[in-house]
Amino acid sequence: MNNLKDKLYSKILEHRPRTERLLKEHGDEIIDQVSVSQIIGGMRGIKSLITDISYLDPFEGIRYRGYTLPEVLEKLPKPENAEMPYVEGLYYLLLTGEIPTKDEVESLVVDFKNRRVVPRYVWDVIDAFPSNSHPMAILSAAVMSLERESHFSSNYKKGMSKMDYWSCTYEDATNLLAKMPLIGAYIYNKLYHPEHGHRFPDPSLDLGANFAYMMGKDKPYDDVSRMYFIIHADHESGNVSAHTGHLVASSLSDVYYATSAMINGLAGPLHGLANQEVLRWLQGLKDQMNGKIPTEEEMKNYVWETLNSGQVIPGYGHAVLRKTDPRYTVQREFCLKHMPDDHLFKYVDVLYKVVPDILREQGKAKNPWPNVDAQSGVVQWHYGVTEYDFYTALFAIGRSFGVLSNIIWDRALGYSLERPKSITTEMLEKMVETKNQMALSN
Repeated sequence: MNNLKDKLYSKILEHRPRTERLLKEHGDEIIDQVSVSQIIGGMRGIKSLITDISYLDPFEGIRYRGYTLPEVLEKLPKPENAEMPYVEGLYYLLLTGEIPTKDEVESLVVDFKNRRVVPRYVWDVIDAFPSNSHPMAILSAAVMSLERESHFSSNYKKGMSKMDYWSCTYEDATNLLAKMPLIGAYIYNKLYHPEHGHRFPDPSLDLGANFAYMMGKDKPYDDVSRMYFIIHADHESGNVSAHTGHLVASSLSDVYYATSAMINGLAGPLHGLANQEVLRWLQGLKDQMNGKIPTEEEMKNYVWETLNSGQVIPGYGHAVLRKTDPRYTVQREFCLKHMPDDHLFKYVDVLYKVVPDILREQGKAKNPWPNVDAQSGVVQWHYGVTEYDFYTALFAIGRSFGVLSNIIWDRALGYSLERPKSITTEMLEKMVETKNQMALSN
């Protein structure tokens, strides 16, 4: 075993008794109640999934293994002369709950490099798509095509102990994570910059820097890549992409099936496409202002006009958060340092200064603060990635780190096939009626 896998195995052995004890001693205890609005409203807020990888605190934002995002960016080792940490180091943290040393990360970087050879047939699958195809459809198909490489699938057919499911899943997950940035960059160049041709990876570079190189981007896009993948890596297990990956994997489908399904869920306009919708709205705002940077008063008038017409301000609000999304803050600080004079960032900056107060005054938004999508597209646009459709593919590469870390632990702890019970509308109506009658009789 390499250092990470050996460390992970020791963590698994420590954790298994905790899950077994909860089931044996507390399996029948009630920990939550379900309302009609939660049943009809997409199960929002129902405590029915478990993950130790990340937790979304309403007032602190996402925590990876207990660490806030600023702590993660501060504590994880960084490449020489880089501002942002190794993405490989985040994978170590997500799997083990420990901040790796520089030596441990560098060892993992080498392991990732050894795993990133992409079979020729995957390039053929990508090349077979028409040039006007959506990058998420291509990415999903490319990941699915890799299923023939699955260690889990081949070993399951031979017969293996349930206690060893995690090991083959780890191999598949790490292989896939090493390859996805290469696949993503290839899709980008095929669709938008065929003149670049196929760039082979640079063996001297870490995952983030190599992705920038294959995209044809100079510094500091290597730090942009690291930042983007890290801040999008996980967001609890209940969001569509993470939950889809968990659901499919719970049937013991291998990670290639599960990740392809995760990508498909992320492609929806209510989930991963939000960042491009924000950028499209900002471009429209810029056109309406004839390129002029508005004063705060002018922006306030525009925001009120937008709200009074029944529209929303995209990029503001969140289902769980009740403060500015730390993922937004990380990107804002990067912009203030590297691109303070960027035209679109100036619009974002003025919006940040006026929108929260207006939304509080309006009184309809539970959270008047900006979320991650209010900023992410602007950063990509500044560094020349101006193709909206590709933003969600970038999101998918980052989100894979959290989803696959969770799946490895699902297998290690023997979590069951997910199978919630459904009821009919008539049954729900009768349940409500019965409960009301009982309340009146009391």
